[in-house]
Amino acid sequence: MSTIHSFTEENYLKAIYHLSTGNSSVVSTNQIAEMTNTKAASVTDMLKKLADKKLINYIKYQGVTLTETGKKAAVNIVRKHRLWEVFLVEKLGFKWDEVHDIAEELEHINSESLINRLDDFLGNPAADPHGDPIPDRSGTIHQKKLVRISDMLQEQSGMISGVSEHSSVFLKLLEKMGLTLGTKIMISELIEFDGSIILTVNETSDRTISREVAKNILVML
Repeated sequence: MSTIHSFTEENYLKAIYHLSTGNSSVVSTNQIAEMTNTKAASVTDMLKKLADKKLINYIKYQGVTLTETGKKAAVNIVRKHRLWEVFLVEKLGFKWDEVHDIAEELEHINSESLINRLDDFLGNPAADPHGDPIPDRSGTIHQKKLVRISDMLQEQSGMISGVSEHSSVFLKLLEKMGLTLGTKIMISELIEFDGSIILTVNETSDRTISREVAKNILVML
């Protein structure tokens, strides 16, 4: 994508994109303020700028949606971020809990040819180190059907294929517990008292996880 936007504009577009992929495509000013850790008044000023550039549809008090142009820009940023995360883990030896902040900086490099070559160099990966799908160069995202461990039933099994929480502290916890991508798990027991879950991991050992942890681990059945 040849159009150059400021770092702040790109961060807002990405934030709106992530917020709009949930239950509703309409995103509130307060949601954006919370995600970007910015005061609501500053958010409103930026939304007006993005609307003037035809990147979002913005009506005061009614929320924000991305225009087609804005969505393409946001998906392109997401693609760059996730490709850089793959590069950092696979080629430079970073751990999956170390790459997010670095990729946040690298995602703003505005060279389509560089990113396409990076994609080819990495073998056109389908997902990043956290299991999130990587948009292809046309912007298409191939979503895998994943379920949260917290939504699984007793004796159901599957493979850990993603996480919905990307904080370093959470990823380090999963690493410590051996609950990384590609790990096979089975629901051995659902604890009624506090909602915690006992998992059988790789058919050999048991782990007990809280319901909060279970909500943030995604499994392919």
